[in-house]
Amino acid sequence: MIVQQDFLKKIKDFGLNSYEAKIWTALLSRGVSTAGELSDIANVPRSRSYDVLESLEKKGFIIMKIGKPIKYIAVPPEEVLERVKKTIQVDADKQAKTLDKLKGSDVLNELKTLHTKGVDLVEPTDLTGALKGRSNAYNQLDSMIKGAETGIILVTSEEGLTRKTDSLLRALKKASERGVKIQVAAQLTNKNKDAVATLKKYADVRNLNGIDARFCVVDSQEVMFMLLPDTDVHPSYDVGIWINTPYFAQALSSMFELAWKELKVKN
Repeated sequence: MIVQQDFLKKIKDFGLNSYEAKIWTALLSRGVSTAGELSDIANVPRSRSYDVLESLEKKGFIIMKIGKPIKYIAVPPEEVLERVKKTIQVDADKQAKTLDKLKGSDVLNELKTLHTKGVDLVEPTDLTGALKGRSNAYNQLDSMIKGAETGIILVTSEEGLTRKTDSLLRALKKASERGVKIQVAAQLTNKNKDAVATLKKYADVRNLNGIDARFCVVDSQEVMFMLLPDTDVHPSYDVGIWINTPYFAQALSSMFELAWKELKVKN
């Protein structure tokens, strides 16, 4: 049986490696089969087929049939999907509980101390970084907002306002509850009116026309800005620059405040 490589790659989404995907699809095509038969059909070395079948059995993809010779039965794909989903949820819950236990632990406190002392030794020029991919940039923005103490300035595009509302709303809400001043400027249109309505609960949102920019300033200390217009770049190739520089951040904040006074308040 020949299975297309593209199809095998998609099957890996079930959490299978290459050999497991080949053996499983071979068994699905037969319903019931021996290890030797599956090895030949799937073109998997016989020396590996038993290990692979044992792994598939543990994962709940197949059932070993009692008798001689040993045969294997394929579990229906829809049932496998539910089993995989349940396993992922259980593992994620366990991992989340483990991470929650680390909060306030001696281990985390020691790590925080190491980081604080390490940052104190770093030259200001070294506190910069490039973030490739929009998701990585948003993760950094989320981290900056979570650490905000006094003020957040967020300037973005028409479509970016909606994206950032979806990605950063929780962090912005908590920042607002901490008393952080949040200012958001973007081109406000019917396309992002829902995002504006949501953001207005936690931020001062104003209309920005004639200036195409994407940047964020936190506490007049940290700055992150995007290098390209979001309309000209694929999300995977978007690039952001993060810098920790009070000198530049304070200057940028001051210039923003001058422009902010002229921006129209969104009713």
